[in-house]
Amino acid sequence: MAPRLDFSDWWAKDTRKGTPVVVKMENPNYSVVEIEGPDSAFRPVEKSRGKNAKQVTWVLLLKAHRAVGCLTWFATVFWSLLGAIKKRLSFTHPLGSERLGRDRWLFTAIKLFLALSLLILGFEIVAYFRGWHYFESPSLHIPTSTLEIQSLLHLVYVGWLSLRADYIAPPIKALSKFCIVLFLIQSVDRLILCLGCFWIKFKKIKPRFDEEPFRNDDAEGCGYVYPMVLVQIPMCNEIEVYEQSISAVCQLDWPKDRILVQVLDDSNDESIQLLIKAEVAKWSQKGVNIIYRHRLVRTGYKAGNLKSAMSCDYVEAYEFVAIFDADFQPNPDFLKLTVPHFKDNPELGLVQARWSFVNKDENLLTRLQNINLCFHFEVEQQVSGVFLNFFGFNGTAGVWRIKALEESGGWLERTTVEDMDIAVRAHLHGWKFIYLNDVKVLCEVPESYEAYKKQQHRWHSGPMQLFRLCLGAILTSKIAIWKKANLILLFFLLRKLILPFYSFTLFCIILPLTMFVPEAELPVWVICYIPVFMSFLNLLPSPKSFPFIVPYLLFENTMSVTKFNAMVSGLFQLGSSYEWIVTKKAGRSSESDLLSITEKETPKQLLRGVSDSELLELNQLEEQKQKKPVKKINKIYHKELALAFLLLTAAVRSLLAAQGVHFYFLMFQGVTFLLVGLDLIGEQMS
Repeated sequence: MAPRLDFSDWWAKDTRKGTPVVVKMENPNYSVVEIEGPDSAFRPVEKSRGKNAKQVTWVLLLKAHRAVGCLTWFATVFWSLLGAIKKRLSFTHPLGSERLGRDRWLFTAIKLFLALSLLILGFEIVAYFRGWHYFESPSLHIPTSTLEIQSLLHLVYVGWLSLRADYIAPPIKALSKFCIVLFLIQSVDRLILCLGCFWIKFKKIKPRFDEEPFRNDDAEGCGYVYPMVLVQIPMCNEIEVYEQSISAVCQLDWPKDRILVQVLDDSNDESIQLLIKAEVAKWSQKGVNIIYRHRLVRTGYKAGNLKSAMSCDYVEAYEFVAIFDADFQPNPDFLKLTVPHFKDNPELGLVQARWSFVNKDENLLTRLQNINLCFHFEVEQQVSGVFLNFFGFNGTAGVWRIKALEESGGWLERTTVEDMDIAVRAHLHGWKFIYLNDVKVLCEVPESYEAYKKQQHRWHSGPMQLFRLCLGAILTSKIAIWKKANLILLFFLLRKLILPFYSFTLFCIILPLTMFVPEAELPVWVICYIPVFMSFLNLLPSPKSFPFIVPYLLFENTMSVTKFNAMVSGLFQLGSSYEWIVTKKAGRSSESDLLSITEKETPKQLLRGVSDSELLELNQLEEQKQKKPVKKINKIYHKELALAFLLLTAAVRSLLAAQGVHFYFLMFQGVTFLLVGLDLIGEQMS
């Protein structure tokens, strides 16, 4: 009887019992089939047992070909990625990298962490391949006797393990526990805000006013008395959006003799000034009460511009002031939906409308911003307005009672968040606020990462400046204690200081370090479950954005380096905290704006008081404006790139230790930092 080929012991499978029968065939091309029982011939035969040597050879060649093809594909993709990175680096603008002057302390610290991580990773790889696996777990024995030491490198590695366990792990554990506590507190705050928003929706709570608030039976004519409203449009070198904002404001549905539009132009480019003057002249000749105002001394940025405009003598005749930034496009009924709330409510100082974004679906960056801002307006602003009667003024799309501005000290130039400054001072003086979630004003979100980064730096450094300046005034004010606690603990500390601190420290510094210090390893629920749940809550106001939950979580952690740097700069009064850079606009228009632009009259019909030379120059500027530049400037962001390599280095270490969730989080987070650092998200600046 021929020998039986049995691999059951190898694969740890039980063999079937029966009498083996061997059938010999004359044709050698047929394979040998083994029958292990009387009914075995009627059972389906496994494909792996019916192959001869030639078939096995072809199968092996096919698998080898597929493996080589897969390796070739990976090599091609990797080579293409390196080529794209090299091309981007070669075409990078010399001034494209972020400023590394007085604020390079954070970049230096990240580079130091990266260098140490690479050094430790080298030790870990050597230890891994030499079989020193008992070092992977901190609970296992560390050799101390001379006989157990194999070499000088082994001795150095053992010394590092002792140093790590005794001196490095304890402070990292303490800092991580502190950050986890802050993380949990901030998560509870966000959960309470969401519950408050659900309660508002369930009870249908919203500010209301009488249907005909301005009706006066004693008045002559139509029987309506409308208050005097001043509308201000501050702008500075914003050639992309000035036309649509002026057009939208001039079409507000309000009596012409009860409204005045101030175009507050701080542009230092004479060509842009001429274009804005022409737009103002066009609407003035259409019967709109509009004024163009330009400052010779441009101090104080936007706060100085608004302060200068409010000092005009004719402002005394007006009761309310509505403010719109240059990219905002209010609907014609904006004033009729906001100003009536002031009627019979003398303690009301501010009515704030919600922002809506005309370019929220432009690219991935705008989609992620829309998630953040929708949560801010739908949840934070609305809940604070209903239950606390205080929120930070957004700087635009709001109506102020001029008396409230004057009693609160007016616009001050001491910070880069003049809107938050005036809101805090008005709140300390007892003025009340109303937030209207149903009244939406179209605007833009930044489409390039550079513009978004600069905007976020100003938004997170300014509050820390303001906190230093107004802490004493808050403590000595006459408002209720719970209002003081809300301002200090929730508004400033929790949402402006603690949030960027723990998000950067925990996910960008401590988590990579714990891969090299396993004694201080973070639990899975800290890096996975709670962040995903918090991201889920953030996406509730914009349910169409649920497919972007993972990119949103990774991008928010990426932005934490910018927010942390800005927070520290504002808190310690570093140089960059005083910078004000106008956010770059793309000039996206709503449908109503496009219709109004198509109905424009020719400049010669409108600008009757303009000389021929000025008219010729204006026509040339219009032609240049229509020719949009196609050259894009690539940027390189050093902090993000350094953190990308730090996280990827930690991912390699976690791969050696077979840490699944930690590895995937670090890898994807590192890739996200790499994409952002190479400016591969959003549009490039032109």
